[in-house]
Amino acid sequence: MALRIDGFDYQRVTVAEEVALNVAVGGSGSPVVLLHGFPQTHLMWRHVAADLAADHTVLVPDLRGYGESDKPADTDGTAYAKRTMAADVVALARAFGHERFALAGHDRGALVAIRAGLDHPERISHLAVLDVLPTLDMWDVLRGTAGAVGFHLYLMAQPPGLPEQLIEGSADAFFGHFLDAWGTNPEAIPADVREAYLAASRAAVPSIVADYRASAFIDVEHDTQDREAGNRLRMPVTVLQQDWGAALGYDAAALWRGWASDLHHRTVSCGHFMAEESPAEIVGALRELMRR
Repeated sequence: MALRIDGFDYQRVTVAEEVALNVAVGGSGSPVVLLHGFPQTHLMWRHVAADLAADHTVLVPDLRGYGESDKPADTDGTAYAKRTMAADVVALARAFGHERFALAGHDRGALVAIRAGLDHPERISHLAVLDVLPTLDMWDVLRGTAGAVGFHLYLMAQPPGLPEQLIEGSADAFFGHFLDAWGTNPEAIPADVREAYLAASRAAVPSIVADYRASAFIDVEHDTQDREAGNRLRMPVTVLQQDWGAALGYDAAALWRGWASDLHHRTVSCGHFMAEESPAEIVGALRELMRR
């Protein structure tokens, strides 16, 4: 039986033509949507969601292409554009009667959340971003030998065929590498959760690759258009990141100020999987954000 967030109900909600998302729903009060990262599912929010549900309605979906959500084929390069995935999130919230909501995303989910904030500013009341840079800035800072930390970004940007074949041939080793390398506390992802992440990823290689490929092409186009037009995030924004800049040689807060005026940016001492490694810190940051 698939692992679940204790105390949450589960539904499948249609958000686009032939696309339904698996979503955990709990709590009551003002709405907040939590978007997971790679190589994970909605389960990464299990501690944070349970805490927030004390006074918020909490929606925790698997993104399209991940977990138990639908995985449409990417026939034209747009199925996993962050613009498309952001529209899924807005449709999901609307299906529960929420026209305006707070949104938090980690890793891949954070890129979807950023796009939702840019495309749907009237829908997003508050935005939290965990451990990513905006797409354009991410590609800019990955240079020289330090850029080797992002090898997977370049692998999955390749044309359809080769990356899918390579990853499917050693899926557990590939996805397990990131679960091991990016965390600082192995106990934060117990064995049953780790296996759930690996099983979900094994079953979703083409869609995961399509998600990453979109970030090298169509997402760059969309972000470039926003930058040239001066489009910025209008809502209060909180960004929590590891101190990547020390290794890659950039000022993360300065990069973020180019996208958001009402910005709280800080580094955290835990690893990449911060919602599992330091859930109390994340809950505190989200509650502080939603009071702004």
